[in-house]
Amino acid sequence: MSFLEGQWIFGSERRVPCLARSAEPPSAESHHALYGTHGIRFEARGLPSATFDDSGARQTDSAGSFCVAWHGRLDNREDLARELGRGASGEDIDFVAAAFAKWRIGAFPKLRGDWSVSIWDARNRSLILAKDPMGTRPLFYAVTQRSIRWSTSLEALVTSSEAKLDLNLEYLAGWLTFFPAAHVTPYTAIAAVPPSCTVHVQERRVTVRKYWEFTPSSELTYRDDFAYEEHFRLAFTTSVRHRLRSDRPLLAELSGGVDSSSIVCVADALLKHEHGLTPRLDTFSYYDDEEPNWNERPYFALVEARRGRPSLHVRADSGQDLLALFGSPSELCSVPSELLRHSGYREAFRNHFLSGNYAGVLSGIGGDEFTGGVPTPIPELADLLASARLRSLVHRLKDWSLNQRRPWMHVLFDAIWAFAPSWLAGTVPARRPPLWLDARFRKRYRFALTGYEKPLHPWGSRPSFQENLAAVESLRRQLAASNVGTEGVPEKRYPFLDVDFLQFLFSVPRSQLVQPGRRRALMRSALAGIVPDEILNRKRKAYVTRAPRRALAAHWKPLQSLTHEMVSESLNVLSSELFRNALEEIRAGKEVPILPVHRTLLIECWLRNLVQHQVVSPATRQEPAFSRPSVAPAV
Repeated sequence: MSFLEGQWIFGSERRVPCLARSAEPPSAESHHALYGTHGIRFEARGLPSATFDDSGARQTDSAGSFCVAWHGRLDNREDLARELGRGASGEDIDFVAAAFAKWRIGAFPKLRGDWSVSIWDARNRSLILAKDPMGTRPLFYAVTQRSIRWSTSLEALVTSSEAKLDLNLEYLAGWLTFFPAAHVTPYTAIAAVPPSCTVHVQERRVTVRKYWEFTPSSELTYRDDFAYEEHFRLAFTTSVRHRLRSDRPLLAELSGGVDSSSIVCVADALLKHEHGLTPRLDTFSYYDDEEPNWNERPYFALVEARRGRPSLHVRADSGQDLLALFGSPSELCSVPSELLRHSGYREAFRNHFLSGNYAGVLSGIGGDEFTGGVPTPIPELADLLASARLRSLVHRLKDWSLNQRRPWMHVLFDAIWAFAPSWLAGTVPARRPPLWLDARFRKRYRFALTGYEKPLHPWGSRPSFQENLAAVESLRRQLAASNVGTEGVPEKRYPFLDVDFLQFLFSVPRSQLVQPGRRRALMRSALAGIVPDEILNRKRKAYVTRAPRRALAAHWKPLQSLTHEMVSESLNVLSSELFRNALEEIRAGKEVPILPVHRTLLIECWLRNLVQHQVVSPATRQEPAFSRPSVAPAV
């Protein structure tokens, strides 16, 4: 297991001993502990950590100017080497230290890749915690009047707490709908380092500062479509190449959709012609032949045939998830998603990952959101409205109206509605909180329950860019909700979330990405001949509808038992009677959104797990309403 832990006792000059984590003596290769003389303790296992002098050169003892613990992958070492005036050889942590020695906080915007970092600056007696712009790696901290503790594992901070923890109900509200804010954890005393931010601690003063954000730029204007396609291929291939850097094999999700198939096909082309990348890329696919709307096997089989070798096939049955919930895991689950780790198909994948000594998993998350996977005209029409390009607006309204077979006034109204105040978000059916939630809870945490929705505004950056930033925040929340750093959780790598690739997509005219009747227009054209045509031209990705409802009916007795004496009701989160009514409607075949039902069951079982392990008491609650993190402007 790789982990980082640290502690700083404010005002102390004594050495702080490392916490015991294992009865076995750690090897020099897998363990590194740094001791300070200012009440500081750094402990890392399986992660690079070292002390450095003022110039960024490594020190052999703990008397350096600053200590660095690095968790991640640095993609632009060559660029940093040129700026630093040094050779390109060395470990990632050496380049990070040299960059910090030269630019201090200004080094973080220059780091490309997936990472989190902890730095103790002995000269200023300060601690710096930071994450990459998308927040792909976990890093948590807990501050008291006496000390600060930080770790890449949330569970480590939970189990080391000296008292029972208070639940953060905003976290529950987010999990029930569109995921909680990226800095929020289930516990009020513990926070996550926000993506693209630094947490600067100097004695008892904690400052959260955003160091970088996507910036609006003028639209790219190329002379023809081929130039856009070439730029897309180059940017996407570069992103995949960065994530293939590994001295161990990698796994890739292969769902049969455009996103995962594109990653695998581009990766295969790179591995065939380039050296210095992963020695092998294997794939895995989930399937469920009993689900009428989710027959993905013909599509991922096309990629397997092109590769010349099969992948791991795992049958994904939502009933296994329900059984995992009812099984009440004996171990502590610090976040809701950990309850599902013993679900049959998830455990089969986890065992395969560990037995194959894989370094990580390539994931297609983000493709739908940023390459035009959602066939909506709203961002394009909103741009035309905001810039008062009325002639172009009329022309595009006609095209989209004909394609969607809707009156043009209805299409225009949808575009105008995007500028409506955020308090109206809850009136949109897709954004409406579950009806079984307590009325006071819905009102207090409305912002979290509606996905932290913000309206578009007609001034400043293009509305389509604002939509992209909203999608970025949504993905950051989704990653943070599963980023707990526990043992055996595979490292995920996300080619579609590469910062430079996204910055390119955000500057592409919207009409290049999505066209009436043609989703992912640019992506399909750019990857023609690389990805099988049957996948590029499929109308839509398969989806699951029947299996979850069937699973609920099959486990009706334990389900009914679970809805009595609910911990979530004791916290005034929901009404068990209204929730039972919703379950009865599903059993009767009525249309009830299934995802909020599953999320509610997950939250209830997770809360019972916390009570069982005495992390919280059944009546523990947090009264303050939604709280935004205090973030200073970007430097």
